[in-house]
Amino acid sequence: MSWAIALTVCGAVACAAAALAFVGLGQARLSGAAALAHDGLGTGMRAPAWSLADSAGVVHTSPPLLPLQLVVFADHSLKSFPSVAEGLRELLADQASQSDQDAVEIVLLLKHPNPMAEPVLAELGLGAVSVLQGSPALYADYNVRVGPFLIFVDSAGLVRASSLVNYSWQVAKLRQLAGLPVTAAKR
Repeated sequence: MSWAIALTVCGAVACAAAALAFVGLGQARLSGAAALAHDGLGTGMRAPAWSLADSAGVVHTSPPLLPLQLVVFADHSLKSFPSVAEGLRELLADQASQSDQDAVEIVLLLKHPNPMAEPVLAELGLGAVSVLQGSPALYADYNVRVGPFLIFVDSAGLVRASSLVNYSWQVAKLRQLAGLPVTAAKR
């Protein structure tokens, strides 16, 4: 009888070890650079529809009313990416010289409430960017896990360009890609 108990315990330990191994493999597959390459939505995919008010009570929607909307997935940590902030400032400055057909609405979508986001944006010269209170579920709908992540959405609700960004040139390149015609969903 003691052999039966020992075999049962060994079997249970082996099953637990196998289950933990599968969990570990899943976590490894969902983390790292290779997994991040699949974050966001592909060009031509339909972006989630939403309607959110900023702190001033102005309602912003996606799909946007303007030809393009840049959804920035970040928070006050954008301060840790000064080059990205520089790229966003350049995009804002370009808005003044662009026609209505090239206009871009820029919104920063928070995952969780963060009272520091607006003051930090103002400090970075990005006070004109509307801060919207999103949710973990909305981030999941966009398939975004880390930031700063940028997604350009057109007035038809289609993704025009998206990527994780670290530098100002990436912001400019995404804006350039967002202006190209969309053919079909890549993902």
